[in-house]
Amino acid sequence: MKELPARKRIRLGGYDYSSNGNYFITLCVKDMHEMLGDIVGAGSSRPGSINIHPQMHLSEHGQIVKKWIYELPKKYEFVRIDNYVIMPNHIHMILSLRNDGVQDQGCKGGRDDPAPTIGVGNIMGYFKYQTTKEINIPGFWQRSYHDHIIRNKIEYQRIWTYIDQNPANWENDRYHKK
Repeated sequence: MKELPARKRIRLGGYDYSSNGNYFITLCVKDMHEMLGDIVGAGSSRPGSINIHPQMHLSEHGQIVKKWIYELPKKYEFVRIDNYVIMPNHIHMILSLRNDGVQDQGCKGGRDDPAPTIGVGNIMGYFKYQTTKEINIPGFWQRSYHDHIIRNKIEYQRIWTYIDQNPANWENDRYHKK
């Protein structure tokens, strides 16, 4: 089988994304449209902002996204959202799986085929489907998502801090349309 160039590869080949662990996930709004809200506060471009610490002010779409972030652990009891931030045109989250082989009973193949194990792809597919359906804008999200497998405590803390400080760094964010 021919291997794709590194820039085209989306997932880590051979890795089981239903494995217990922590995953740094980024989802972007299609075409990077800033539809999830505005950054308000110091350094923000919003007129009249007086907050000392920049914060995200969620739009109606952003509120829907927030609702479905909180629904994920209800739908999947082995999922925890350890930290997240909703930005104007993307979201970041630390998705923690404690799966232990939970299977998707709604997705069996043939009669004797075991049900597939639920992984990050299933969870993100469900999240994108539910948010798009409620927001009612077909193709709301960009295709796919970015993931990073968090390998240790130092990396986990660095990503946690990055998420917390993301609104304050909006002007320099790679996803910010300048």
